[in-house]
Amino acid sequence: MPSQYEVRADFDARTVVMYQAFPPAIADAALRAGRFTAPFSFNRMTWIKPSFLWLMHRSNWARKPGQERILAVRITREGWEAALAHAVPTTGDPAALAAAAVHVQWDPERSVRGAALNHYSIQVGVGRHLIRTFAEEWVVGLTDLTPQVRKAAELVRGGGAARAQRMLPPERVYPLDPELARRISP
Repeated sequence: MPSQYEVRADFDARTVVMYQAFPPAIADAALRAGRFTAPFSFNRMTWIKPSFLWLMHRSNWARKPGQERILAVRITREGWEAALAHAVPTTGDPAALAAAAVHVQWDPERSVRGAALNHYSIQVGVGRHLIRTFAEEWVVGLTDLTPQVRKAAELVRGGGAARAQRMLPPERVYPLDPELARRISP
């Protein structure tokens, strides 16, 4: 896999952090329960992203309607790699994509100011056939990052991008099995 398509994430020996943006009702219910629960939908694809800055771009730093709350979703590495093992790139064969349990999409990574960078971030769409497995077996922790996101966004808007950068989660290249890397390549 070319280096501009490496998966970068915050991870440890057992887990990896994904980021998701939700409306307050979903985030509040999940945080109260310590897991995803209604009104989270178990009947449609949910997109998980290991790139914090890509999600900040996508959610406009938690200002986009329906994406006002940012959660760090810690999942098992075993679950993450199982998702990737079921993945089909969105740029691939349409019939294979339609039948896939997991979709993979690559988009330009973003700087703290939102500029497109010369490498790509992975977005993983967990389909409805794996949603319960994701929510009940892979997820091991939920953390509300919304206050941190709002503070970082204020810094960026006020010219303090370097200070905001220091607040970001640490992300490094995730070690993928070569076969998984080939499977998710665009």
